[in-house]
Amino acid sequence: MPRRGRIWESTCFVSTKTSAAPSRLDAFFKISERGSTVARELRGGLVTFLTMAYILVLNPLILIGAPDKEGNFLAGGDTAVIAACTALVAGVLCIVMGLVANFPLALAAGLGLNAFVTYSVANQMTWADAMGLVVIEGLVILALVLTGFREAVFNAVPAQLKIAISVGIGLFITLIGLVDAGFIRRGGGTPVEMGIGGQLQGWPVLVFALGLVLLITLYTRGVRGAILISIIAATVLAIIVEKIAEVGPTVTGFDQDGAPIVNPTGWNLNVPAWPDKIVDKPDFGLLGEFSLLGSWENVGVVTVFLLIFTLLLTDFFDTMGTMTAVGAEAGLLDEDGNPPRTKQILIVDSIAAAAGGAASVSSNTSYIESTSGVADGARTGLAAISTGVLFLLATFLAPIVKIVPNEAAVPALVLVGFLMMQQVKGIDWDDLEIAIPAFLTIVLMPFAYSISAGIGAGFLAYVLIKVVRGKASEIHALMWIIAVLFVVYFAIHPLTAWLT
Repeated sequence: MPRRGRIWESTCFVSTKTSAAPSRLDAFFKISERGSTVARELRGGLVTFLTMAYILVLNPLILIGAPDKEGNFLAGGDTAVIAACTALVAGVLCIVMGLVANFPLALAAGLGLNAFVTYSVANQMTWADAMGLVVIEGLVILALVLTGFREAVFNAVPAQLKIAISVGIGLFITLIGLVDAGFIRRGGGTPVEMGIGGQLQGWPVLVFALGLVLLITLYTRGVRGAILISIIAATVLAIIVEKIAEVGPTVTGFDQDGAPIVNPTGWNLNVPAWPDKIVDKPDFGLLGEFSLLGSWENVGVVTVFLLIFTLLLTDFFDTMGTMTAVGAEAGLLDEDGNPPRTKQILIVDSIAAAAGGAASVSSNTSYIESTSGVADGARTGLAAISTGVLFLLATFLAPIVKIVPNEAAVPALVLVGFLMMQQVKGIDWDDLEIAIPAFLTIVLMPFAYSISAGIGAGFLAYVLIKVVRGKASEIHALMWIIAVLFVVYFAIHPLTAWLT
């Protein structure tokens, strides 16, 4: 009720000011019609930017988290280049969303999607090939939207399996954060353990712990921009710690045999130090660094199809849920629960996936953080445009990313994992036909360190249980096809050996 009151008051206030002759800006974005003002839209866009600007730090850290099949890191491990391209693509896409769909929805590189590209795709091919698959995935989604086939894809996968996929990715992201912080490590007598020998050691782990405490405190108190604030505060602390303690990097050099000399209590990625310059001309050298056909030669048609399908599945359903949530928060849904200009929203989001691959920053997608701007009053595409302009300005601040150590940034991954984990309540754990597949999907993603392994196991378990319980007729035809492909996926090595 209070929110409706504010909207009603705003509408009345604006109408008395502009009833005679609404401005062209007001008329184009329907600002007064939706009960908002230009100032409120600009402020909402700023709030949205502050709540999702963390991606400019996290996306580079995730994308350089592992080398490709040839041992190369994306952009040679230069996080500033990845950050600049991440900001550029996000800025352009937010502006396009505002102009084309007139919806307060911001876009940027998708968390979860970038982890999948890094740990499940690039390890099988080159980075150019991996980003080529992202481009193909975006084009496939665009075709599904334009042809109306998206309903068939949406209905093929049980809703609760879609929830399990999101939850599993959340746990996977959390594990990545804890490992990158040195909080969880490979154990001596156990597969993993806390810290070193079961004990937390080193200044970097303390920085991570304090950053996580601050983030939890800010988030639970409802502070906007909690993630970004915690990253900045933890980075400042890390700079002070390094200045005093001179911790140094994890890898301090190499011995005469080429083996790395490891400092187990060192900083995992960047050694925090104030940069020579904060503002610099952005380097967009990653733009266009993708290959559409290279992956087909490297890993084969079946594997390529499954990787594209996994990307598509994660991207496609998250977008539909996000735009519905943003529309509900803004009070813009129609009687059927659809936001205005749904098709335009989905078209822009599909183009975003392909654009992210073309710029080598992973698939871009709609951000649920847009609800923060909506909660602050945003109702139109003008808010998305203002968010986009701020992202474009951020391209000149890319050097700052180089001073952020993993330990200061990855508390955000833990919180994102929690947010994705909250969806687990949407799974009926008393229904074995969905509970067991959901369980396998969720646990195998972090345990197997593979998103595709979790999805494949869940899909196969779902089909198996339906068959053994005599309910094969309830399985969608597309699920049968997917199940067969995942059988081939899991057995690809013995099948290859047998065929050759």
